Amino acid sequence: MTERETLLLNDFKEKLDKLIRYTLKMKSENRLLLEEQARLKEQISLLNTKNEELQRKIEELKFAKSMLGGEENSHEAKIKINRLVREIDKCIALLNK
Repeated sequence: MTERETLLLNDFKEKLDKLIRYTLKMKSENRLLLEEQARLKEQISLLNTKNEELQRKIEELKFAKSMLGGEENSHEAKIKINRLVREIDKCIALLNK
């Protein structure tokens, strides 16, 4: 092999080694990012569950407040009770299927 070919071969080996190191680094970074993504998805799921729970509590508090209110709130309370009764009826209908 000539000196020029040897230099070219050595240059190629260096570039290949550099590419391999970069690929390994990117694989490692990708793995870390996928782990972080999974962690964040779990956190989003937990926050969504908590949000739904808080929304239910808000509705319950609004309902309780409307029950305690005067005449102006009694109509709203009746509407909410009717809505709850309809939801219960739907659930019973689903159970009977």
